[in-house]
Amino acid sequence: MNSALFPKRHSASALKTLEIELEALQSLKTAMQSPQMRSAVDRAIQALANTPGRVIVTGMGKSGHIARKIAATMRSTGTSALYLHPGEASHGDLGVITEQDVVLAITWSGETAELGDILHYCKIYGVTLIVATSHEDSTAGRAADICLAMPPVREACPNELAPTSSTTLQLVLGDALAVALIEARGFTSSDFRVFHPGGSLGAQLCTVGEIMGTGDAIPRVGGDASLTSATIEMSRKRYGCTAVVDREDRLLGAFTDGDLRRCIAVHDLNDNIGLHMSPNPLSVSPDTLASEALRILNENAVSVLFVEEEGKLAGIVHMHDIVRAGVA
Repeated sequence: MNSALFPKRHSASALKTLEIELEALQSLKTAMQSPQMRSAVDRAIQALANTPGRVIVTGMGKSGHIARKIAATMRSTGTSALYLHPGEASHGDLGVITEQDVVLAITWSGETAELGDILHYCKIYGVTLIVATSHEDSTAGRAADICLAMPPVREACPNELAPTSSTTLQLVLGDALAVALIEARGFTSSDFRVFHPGGSLGAQLCTVGEIMGTGDAIPRVGGDASLTSATIEMSRKRYGCTAVVDREDRLLGAFTDGDLRRCIAVHDLNDNIGLHMSPNPLSVSPDTLASEALRILNENAVSVLFVEEEGKLAGIVHMHDIVRAGVA
């Protein structure tokens, strides 16, 4: 057999998998638009958002892997959540669950034997139980206080056995719940950074106020300063420019290295700085994301931004400051 045919056959199989799973996702979208499912999702979000305890996510096998990911996503977006292995639960870890918690069980068949002790425990102690299953009339579906009934779908596996489309639906449903919880809790990008202080995510979410120069680090002269004094101030600081401010510390303009080069050979160094400064320099507020500040710098081909707060000069940030913060 011509080996050149293999890539075509493999890619065709891969594309078929995508088509089957996309069809499954469309089925889930249609199901979630039904009044019954919408009501169940609304009640589930309300229970998850209002619990004084934690969200205990559980599942077995491939559903367990999805449950772990759902718990991790919830944790990173402001919802206290943890994964509970059903096998370990039956051997002492049921004590993890308190009456203040909400249990979210992921089971495609709804008949996962290992979940039995968790379902029984929730019933005895009045713990709110949310079950995501494709069989609403299953053991788990009937035990649930809130049942998120997913539509039956065809697995992408050629034998229609290996969890593929089903786990995709479970994962997407988990994301849908987590994102809805973000909105329900009013979780902001600033809150997000609290849980992601490290790595590129943390850097992308840092603000200008966290990295800007302040106080004596800001190069500044008054509006009545001379060209000479502005040049000296600019040379003393590391930003390659100086702010020009009025008596109330309001930003009037900026004097840069470029401005100096353009005027030093032909103008009197005793000239008032107002004759040579660039009026209306770019500025941002302290709560501007550093990533947004970098975009402004790049789009305007400048290396420095002034920072204003309540109409007054509060700081200065250089492109190098942003780079050192790990944004770029």
